[in-house]
Amino acid sequence: MSTNPRSQARSAARLAAVQALYQQQMEGTPLNRLLDEFHQHRLGAEIEEVQFADAETAFFDDIVKGVDARRDEIDLLLSEKLAQGWTLARLDRTMLQILRAGTYELLARADVSRATAISEYVDVAKAFFDDREAKFVNGVLDAVAKDVRR
Repeated sequence: MSTNPRSQARSAARLAAVQALYQQQMEGTPLNRLLDEFHQHRLGAEIEEVQFADAETAFFDDIVKGVDARRDEIDLLLSEKLAQGWTLARLDRTMLQILRAGTYELLARADVSRATAISEYVDVAKAFFDDREAKFVNGVLDAVAKDVRR
């Protein structure tokens, strides 16, 4: 993660977006309530003496809303990249949200380079998983990028 304040804010937004998407999947929280909850209580907040990094709110919103709006398209792209016999349903739910958010960024955020999008979600994966899973994120998102970034 970079020391540039804007890229730090984007890194924080990506991590928060993955957490929000996970919450949405697990609890079925309506999109507007989910965004509001994160704006009010999570982005840049202090919870149980843990300071959450200030996140770029508009970027966070775009990822969460974009994944929500394009979930079917994103899931189809991801399904095509999994090894034979694997389905999205078999993936860890946090892993699935990392892949969805990364795929959305590759699809819809031309302002973010392919390399940046992939490496940022590899970093998000490392916050939850070991190197093997981080390499999996790298491989899947790289395959997606080959399809959607010509």
